[in-house]
Amino acid sequence: MSTPDGDRSDRNELSEEGNVLYTVYLAVAMAYVFYYLFYVVKKPSVNCNPKFLNFLEKHCPILNEKFWPTIWCVETRLQTILRAVMQTRPAVTYERELLTLPDCGQVALDWVYNESSSQYCETKPIVIVLPGLIGTSQESYALHLVTESVKLGFRAVVFNYRGNGGAELKTARTYNATNTDDLSCVISHVSTKFPDSPVLAIGISLGGVILTNYLAKAGGDSGLVAGMTCSSPWNVFESAKSLEKPINLFCFNRMLCNSLKQAVFRHEHMFKDKCDLKAVSECITIRDFDTHFTSKIFGYKSVNDYYQDACIHEKVLNIKVPLLCLNAADDPFSPGKFIPVEDARKSSNVVIVITSRGGHIGFVDGCFIPNGVGYMERIFCQFSKAICDHGEELFECKN
Repeated sequence: MSTPDGDRSDRNELSEEGNVLYTVYLAVAMAYVFYYLFYVVKKPSVNCNPKFLNFLEKHCPILNEKFWPTIWCVETRLQTILRAVMQTRPAVTYERELLTLPDCGQVALDWVYNESSSQYCETKPIVIVLPGLIGTSQESYALHLVTESVKLGFRAVVFNYRGNGGAELKTARTYNATNTDDLSCVISHVSTKFPDSPVLAIGISLGGVILTNYLAKAGGDSGLVAGMTCSSPWNVFESAKSLEKPINLFCFNRMLCNSLKQAVFRHEHMFKDKCDLKAVSECITIRDFDTHFTSKIFGYKSVNDYYQDACIHEKVLNIKVPLLCLNAADDPFSPGKFIPVEDARKSSNVVIVITSRGGHIGFVDGCFIPNGVGYMERIFCQFSKAICDHGEELFECKN
């Protein structure tokens, strides 16, 4: 039988244990807050020549501010997944245009003409959005980029690659990181349709690789006044290695590979004589898919030849129009140590902005439930407006 003194002693012991646990939890929380404030929250690294930097400091104040990742979501894979899962999807009403290409293929262009805006009048700038590997105009980042473009008074058009976005695949030719012919046709078409409008482009992940390869090939005749890329892999070989690490293979690589295979087998009849479909069906990674499908369809001798052609880390000095490249140092798709910051500092036209955190197309910041306009979109708004409203300053800086 317990006694009053015994009950009191038990309660005291429980109270002491509770105090110890509370102290431990408080210490852990304080340690994490210290770690977050001093090791996570940082200003981005802005890598470019001094004259370009002056332009950015004047017109893109966000680059002078610290990036505050959502406090409970700083890990790279959490950043990547959270943006895809939680970011809102603003309502956008597109007008679809099917553009026929020289080889009788077609791509779908989803437009927001924004004719109601009185800003810029007949010279209303146009933003071309290039989605990621399996992306379309319905991706949350595309919807936000289009919405923010409209708020700026721009027109916006999302370039859905061949066979994507619900458009019929007309030829046995899809898309890849090195084929810039389709983008060239889209830019030419947009410029012909609105000859007085400056044209900008933003490429996300693979879209940024396509855009960078296009700009490196086109030089000063790109038809664009500026561009931006986000989370684009610079060294494709290293990107493939990183994505084949066990946790990245589980979280990203298998899923992306399966989506690519599904797209192929939706048009199986077109490819049965072009590649080994059985080998394609057994692919597990993106590298497998590129080995058995992409490199075959586009005439490369091997996947290594394709990847060598796709790499953009050695092409920075070939770019002749302003290009802002946003990357996170912890991006599992684009390892930070392979970002060509030294070449950016030598270039007259390229700025590489690197945040310490952000994952792949993540850059989730703000409150405890981040779901609206993100860091990427805010940089895009400031940079594109700076180019359209003050671009002559940057041009003068180069002379």
